[in-house]
Amino acid sequence: MEHLEHRLTSADIMADADEVITRALTEDIAGGDITTDALIPADARGTFALISKDKGVLAGIDVFTLVFKKLDKDVVITTRAKDGDHLNYRDVIATITGSVSALLKGERTALNLLQHLSGIAGKTAEAVETVKDYQLKILDTRKTIPGIRRLQKYAVCVGGGYNHRLSLNDMFLIKDNHIKAAGGIREAFKRAKSYDAKKLIEIETATLDQVREAFDVRPDVIMLDNMDDATMKAAKDIIGRLCKTEASGNVTAGRLITLARLGVDYASIGALTHSVRAHDFSLKMQ
Repeated sequence: MEHLEHRLTSADIMADADEVITRALTEDIAGGDITTDALIPADARGTFALISKDKGVLAGIDVFTLVFKKLDKDVVITTRAKDGDHLNYRDVIATITGSVSALLKGERTALNLLQHLSGIAGKTAEAVETVKDYQLKILDTRKTIPGIRRLQKYAVCVGGGYNHRLSLNDMFLIKDNHIKAAGGIREAFKRAKSYDAKKLIEIETATLDQVREAFDVRPDVIMLDNMDDATMKAAKDIIGRLCKTEASGNVTAGRLITLARLGVDYASIGALTHSVRAHDFSLKMQ
């Protein structure tokens, strides 16, 4: 189902990555790097190793290497792992040979991006592994850091999850405030259908009365928002397989199996992008 089962690729995000890296390097070294400039000869070359200091999943290696390519056109990077590979403590992921000055100046930007994206991929992979024997699919949300949404959503895909909307134009998601402003679920659905009949329509519900009202108009997806297990089960009994369902709100790792057993189609998890722990890497000169 388009825009609920979308998956970004590395090629899809490189233009965004280039812009993000340019801004990050400007933020960090626009005025120079007095420590490196004072201590390191401009013509010094060296080799650094990228080392994993944690268990997890690699995501963003192309973004990582792009940082150094922007700073040193002659840099030589040899990667030993690709996005999606599982990492262990002390794994050597890549070696980078080039201008010592350039590598030191790009180190923090490159690591910041790689650590964040790999943290997202690892957390997503844990959720996907939990429900691997069920039909439930793991979705991200728009609870992303402004400016790096596509990078974060790509990392979700690397971990085995799927992308919900990339932007507000992808599909209709009629939430509680839309429903109140439009005068009810039926009216909101009618207006959406009239505006663009080709795009998917999802309706948020929080009570069984809302589920029944939403089910009557047969949207593509009914969101079951912040429902306890008993209410979720009753909602699924009403809907059956006639509409897709998405569990949202209070979706924790410990609850995923329950949602899967209830037959929910999707579980959206904002924490995959808004509060994930970074995967620890280090860059060490050899």
